[in-house]
Amino acid sequence: MISTKRYITTIVLLLVLSAGTFFGGLKIGGKGYVYSGSSYQIINQNDAPKNVNYSLLWQALDVINTKYIDKPVDQQKILYGAIAGAVAAVGDPYTAFFDPKQYSDFKTELGGSFEGIGAEVGMKDGSIVIVAPLDGSPAKKAGLLAGDILLKINSDDATALTLEQAVNKIRGPKGTVVDLTIYRPSDKSQKDFKITRETIAVNSVKYKVQTVNGKKIEIINVDRFGDDTTTLFAQAVADVQKNKVDGIVVDLRDDPGGYLDAAVQLASYWVNPGDVVVTEKHSDGTQNDYKGLGSNSLGKIPTVVLINGGSASAAEILTGALHDHNLAKTVGLKSFGKGSVQELVNLPENTAVKVTVAKWFTPNGINITKNGLEPDTKVDLTAADLAANKDPQLDKALELISK
Repeated sequence: MISTKRYITTIVLLLVLSAGTFFGGLKIGGKGYVYSGSSYQIINQNDAPKNVNYSLLWQALDVINTKYIDKPVDQQKILYGAIAGAVAAVGDPYTAFFDPKQYSDFKTELGGSFEGIGAEVGMKDGSIVIVAPLDGSPAKKAGLLAGDILLKINSDDATALTLEQAVNKIRGPKGTVVDLTIYRPSDKSQKDFKITRETIAVNSVKYKVQTVNGKKIEIINVDRFGDDTTTLFAQAVADVQKNKVDGIVVDLRDDPGGYLDAAVQLASYWVNPGDVVVTEKHSDGTQNDYKGLGSNSLGKIPTVVLINGGSASAAEILTGALHDHNLAKTVGLKSFGKGSVQELVNLPENTAVKVTVAKWFTPNGINITKNGLEPDTKVDLTAADLAANKDPQLDKALELISK
């Protein structure tokens, strides 16, 4: 059965792999099997692609089972590896297979609690990069930054790994240590990190009021678009109304995304009812327009959105919607650039795949894949700023609203 939820998160480090689906079937003695959503059905050999010899897989497995020196071979592990390899061959970093542990970790992470270093990664230009270290996480405390490129994981060459392999090597239980070597493009330096994994429990939305030049400004930080996001954001909106603020800063820096529905609901606090928030376009030419849901209670309050290289997918949808409808200015650095939508498909034995099913476009028809969203006002945030507890990006956002 296909989940009704759409996922537009980047890859979650230490918790999940990006995921996808496995189409078609394997021929067995002239017949093949295909999963229909509730059961496996036999298909005729003539229905299989004539230029693909699926029996090669079974021959290769037979070689392993008969000749490999250390018997017996773990057949369950072989099965999961075969499915994961087949899915990975699609070549999409956001399409992959979840075994039971990975599937459980994925659902746990979107719920806001997990064990790991608290960072998220993605594949960009052939390299595995840090998309977003979470606030208060071991990764953040150690000094990892969005945009860092992984070179080594526990002395293993990370540049030779797939995204799935890298995630598996970095993931681990609390109290254990992982050694990471990264390259930091911002200052062209190589750095080593020794990070102890912890239990990470993070509310996805935090908010506070700050007075600048006599004006009250609500600062709303959204760390991800997870299970608790819409509820917590509603509380932030209530705080905006209670305090009768003069402006809003929505901080989406290092927000790797999450549920598409959550992005649409948050955008609806600004966007007029019926206006397009985001458009999904599918390979068959069909498209879905997700529109404002009717509240638009914040639409007349001056708003600035903060973004950086760790702002991805759902964060980019919210940013694009507010920007394209002239409801907010953007400040910071160019966003990550993930313009695709994934759909979760549940399979037997507590496994699942998450497959890229569509590309999404901003209301002005822009797909941000690879290019990202450029801010209206570019402001850097350096390591020296962080060390000095300075935030020139937030300062600029507050300045724009206070004026």
